[in-house]
Amino acid sequence: MKNITVSVDEETYHRARIRAALMNTSVSGLVRAALNEIAGSETEFERLRAEEEALRLRLAARDCSFGARDRLSRDEVHDRDALR
Repeated sequence: MKNITVSVDEETYHRARIRAALMNTSVSGLVRAALNEIAGSETEFERLRAEEEALRLRLAARDCSFGARDRLSRDEVHDRDALR
């Protein structure tokens, strides 16, 4: 287990001691719980990776295959009149 030092103002420390006493723990216990919650939460990268995987599974379940026949022709892609 690693030790860390955190500096806070007197008022914050006083309030933390009161909260810790009410919760039957220590200030160190409060900080430990907060850091465990932060460290245990999913990162944005992990959330997006899971979302991508879920989307891929849904597409595979629907047997959605993307082929050349589903695409626009070269002429359709470069047709400027189509944008109007």
